[in-house]
Amino acid sequence: MLSDRGLMEKLGIDAKTLSMFKRVRAAAISEAKRMAKPKKGKIKVLGISGSARDKSDTAAEDSNSEALLKECLSHCRGMGASTELVPIRKYDIRYCKACYSTTNTQCHFYCSCYPRGKNGDDMTNILYDKIIAADAIIFATPVNNFKISAPLADFLDRCISLDGSLKPANPDAPKDRELNIKHMKFIGLTADQKIPGSGMLRRFLGKTAGIIVTGHEAGASLAISNLFLALNQFGMVFPPFSSMYAMSSICNSTYEDKRIVLGKCFMEETKLLAENVMRCAKTSRPVKPTGWAYDYTAD
Repeated sequence: MLSDRGLMEKLGIDAKTLSMFKRVRAAAISEAKRMAKPKKGKIKVLGISGSARDKSDTAAEDSNSEALLKECLSHCRGMGASTELVPIRKYDIRYCKACYSTTNTQCHFYCSCYPRGKNGDDMTNILYDKIIAADAIIFATPVNNFKISAPLADFLDRCISLDGSLKPANPDAPKDRELNIKHMKFIGLTADQKIPGSGMLRRFLGKTAGIIVTGHEAGASLAISNLFLALNQFGMVFPPFSSMYAMSSICNSTYEDKRIVLGKCFMEETKLLAENVMRCAKTSRPVKPTGWAYDYTAD
């Protein structure tokens, strides 16, 4: 570990800037300690519905994937969980501006592109906190052109703020690119794999994931794979048989989908998915989320 003088020389910064970086590091370590505290009470299951379809809107029909998600959440409640459905079409979720791709520390938690308060959106002001509080999250989406829905894609893009991001080094100028690049270099030099929060802090760590996908034709493997890869890289835990796909057929017109997709077979499958999600969430709860290994300096 370099001395303070060594860090300042290596990074080309002054003592004030170094203290900014240290302040962010200390805050992340404190947050990691809070994450590691044992959870008590009911398992909290959050249901994220990515469908854009709503009976009160132009589709004139409720979402199939959301109906299966509601059924799955009902089974979770029957097993003692507290649940909440989040139909993200009803929330103001603005698009991600891809700050993370400039340098990791250009992206912050909470999101500094849409800062909390009057300049924020529902992702910053409401949904991040719901995600953090959850033990398990079940994601539901239709297949839209061989992929997940656009609302769910926007939601996941904005989840990058939860996946490693820290507080801004300079709250008065959070998008100071030169400063943030130096901050990232500071993390590369000082992150200690034995001290959670000493580097990037992933807030999805250890949360159990479930996936429900519905479709009229092929595309399930692409949608599920897309979700699995993103959520697994976020640090979520997947139980066996943690995804289900309810599919109609191109041999039928779409107006027949609901009868097929919401039939007895798929409704029964939501119960099995709920059982696996709940079992995994209960099993994972005693494990400290910060105990899962990842590279604290990872890009």
